[in-house]
Amino acid sequence: MLIKVSHESPISILEQSKGYNDFDYALVHLFEKYPAYLNFFKASKSIYNREILLDNSIFELGRAFDPQKFYDAAKDLQPNMFIVPDVLEDAGGTINSFKSFSPAKNSLKDSFTTKAIGAVQGKCWQDLRDCYRFMTDEADMIAISFDFSYYQTTGEGRTTLERFCTGRQRFIMDLINNNVWDWSKPHHLLGCSLAKEFRYYVNNNIYNIVSVDTSNPVVAAIHGLKYDAEYGLQNKPTTKLADLIEHQFTPDQVEILNYNLKMFRKIIYR
Repeated sequence: MLIKVSHESPISILEQSKGYNDFDYALVHLFEKYPAYLNFFKASKSIYNREILLDNSIFELGRAFDPQKFYDAAKDLQPNMFIVPDVLEDAGGTINSFKSFSPAKNSLKDSFTTKAIGAVQGKCWQDLRDCYRFMTDEADMIAISFDFSYYQTTGEGRTTLERFCTGRQRFIMDLINNNVWDWSKPHHLLGCSLAKEFRYYVNNNIYNIVSVDTSNPVVAAIHGLKYDAEYGLQNKPTTKLADLIEHQFTPDQVEILNYNLKMFRKIIYR
């Protein structure tokens, strides 16, 4: 199986990113402040016919982007996929948000070909499972985040990053083992703690995990951190890519970036 990968990147290397990304991943909250950022995705769609996923920027903002403004941005960009506004670690709030956005979701789907992604949220197994089941009924595609606090209880490892990594793996396997996992729906994995996580899904042939987004190798390169060929990084910079969107790369950083990108693929598919 192959998992499509997209690494969010600063504006300065967006054109180059078409060479290493399988699809383009857009953060909606950056559109207004950075016209060049928005124009890249518009051209990517209209000229190059590349696949685009529009994110509601909840990870960057702490809450989903304003629903009306998100709808307007989606209507303008016409992405292939968009993440319906959700609420961090709140299953009920996320379900209600999805229901509230449903008229807008349907309007977008009537206007152009696109998939509505439902993000799973919750703090415990029961809430996460219930939210997941709702999304299997209502969404075209399901997204699962890398950093639930739930993983810190269920995941294995000595570090927070290791528990995030193994916690998501265990959550997905628990869904499968309890016959909750919907094999008919494509799944997207939001972010990562450690690059080595994704090899697990390939090894276990969880074939409907179709895509992942992570800026990990890019942010690492900006911080001068080089991947290990076996596992990537053991530590992860806390800086978010959105806060580095104006970064200009030095030649040394470009060299590390190219190496990290190559190693990321090798780690998943070796």
